[in-house]
Amino acid sequence: MRTALGLLRPHQGKISTFGRDPSTFRARDRERLGYIPQQFVLYPRLTVAENAAFVAALYGMNDQQIAKRLDELLDFVDLADARERLGMNLSGGMQRRLMLLGALMHNPDLLFADEPTAGIDPVLRARFWDFFRSLRAQGHTLVVTTQIISEAVYCDVVAVMRQGRILAIDTPQQLRRRVLGGEIIHLTLNDSADRERALKVLGRYEVVRNVQAVAGVPTDLHVVVEDAREWLPEVLNRLENQRPQIVIASAAPLEVSYDEVFISLMRAEEEQANG
Repeated sequence: MRTALGLLRPHQGKISTFGRDPSTFRARDRERLGYIPQQFVLYPRLTVAENAAFVAALYGMNDQQIAKRLDELLDFVDLADARERLGMNLSGGMQRRLMLLGALMHNPDLLFADEPTAGIDPVLRARFWDFFRSLRAQGHTLVVTTQIISEAVYCDVVAVMRQGRILAIDTPQQLRRRVLGGEIIHLTLNDSADRERALKVLGRYEVVRNVQAVAGVPTDLHVVVEDAREWLPEVLNRLENQRPQIVIASAAPLEVSYDEVFISLMRAEEEQANG
């Protein structure tokens, strides 16, 4: 991330931000960027308002501009009541919000956030993603790093990295499909005696990419199709039109966790590396 900001040079390869080498950026280029580092790096003996004003002044904002922008953003990040509180007296979550406030003072086009939700409680984590969605709606572009894999679902595009290499880059939904070969319908049959027949029927159905019995559950099947919600009614019709009828107790798209998706991508990369 610091390489994309132009703070570090890459050891190998190339990187571009706004279509240019960020190490060549001038002041007007940097004014388009915002950055939230992992650790609290503002001044503990300055107040919330003073910290925000200091950061804004670094970007050439005058007192009138700072005052107007500060009032807007204090409400946005819910720090209006802590305006005169020292940075050292803020909770960890409030310090994170203060850094978001500082990064937004100059209204950057592109905001980098380095693990902004690490170590905070689930409620505040959800609020951060609400902030990010609001910023996206306002026209900002955000690049967010995270080790909380479940947060991938909130992003428009996800890049999976390992040891500095991108293993995959796609939308969250397409990453799931890429790993699973499609989407999964979880079926529960009314009678376990119908399982073998259901496996054969669905195995011959052209829209079904794969069908497997769920280990340890004699009534359950996993059916892989291109789009689970689109093909669910057709899969049910195919089974229920059999004679004798195969009765379905329940059926629903299966949302595979992103932990499983990412683990599968890592394993595939290891297998490829090992030949």
